[in-house]
Amino acid sequence: MNAALLRKLRQRDKQCVHCGDTDTLVPHHRKNRGMGGSKLLDRLDNLIMICSYYNGAMESNAAVAENARTYGHKLSSWDDFDTPVFDECTGEWYHLDIQGGKTLADSPDAPLF
Repeated sequence: MNAALLRKLRQRDKQCVHCGDTDTLVPHHRKNRGMGGSKLLDRLDNLIMICSYYNGAMESNAAVAENARTYGHKLSSWDDFDTPVFDECTGEWYHLDIQGGKTLADSPDAPLF
């Protein structure tokens, strides 16, 4: 990920959408690039800033990963980038755009845990 992309991501996401942490933020691909995967997935509608704890938990715990899919924090390979993201701190759903914008979205029909 290049520096300009990371700067835009940090401007948009000031805290972890899971817990609100601001100190240990790391970029997270909602749709995984995989080991050495395509840089085509380095796009602002596929990236969110999350705390390092949540990032590790999503990668190591299947139950956390499944819950993250419910909230749009993690996407399956067949999901579209327009899948909304739930901000657990504000209780609001957002659509992310490729330019780095974030707009309020209607709540999807998925159950909240």
